Amino acid sequence: MHFMNPVPIMKLVEIINGKETSAATSDTIVELSKVLLKVPCVVNDFPGFIANRILMPMINEAIYALHQGVATKESIDTIMKLGMAHPMGPLQLADFIGLDVCLSILEVLHEGFKEEKYAPCPLLISMVADKKLGVKSGAGFYTYGV
Repeated sequence: MHFMNPVPIMKLVEIINGKETSAATSDTIVELSKVLLKVPCVVNDFPGFIANRILMPMINEAIYALHQGVATKESIDTIMKLGMAHPMGPLQLADFIGLDVCLSILEVLHEGFKEEKYAPCPLLISMVADKKLGVKSGAGFYTYGV
């Protein structure tokens, strides 16, 4: 079960079926998810599942756009909020997830797929090295009162 953060608020749970997962086991987990008042979505086991496989490259591309001077962090986040109807922009979301967590997931995707599109942006790598981890450290793409 892959819960979305923050768990008490987010309704989605990805149910990850491995190669040996039986239909009965998967069905049981789907029903448990419903008991927990979650919306289950069943996917197969691949690096990043579905949520992170799609989300992390988007966040990484937003970081690249900032790194390359294409737009400000505010513009990037506003465009994704107002133009794509996302509840928060990708840079703000990365701060909430944790930049170290984003980096780790991108490294797993990069290693798992051996594709450069998953290679973490150098700006993300340097921010994590500088302990700018987002909300939990008080600083990331934005500054937070911790």
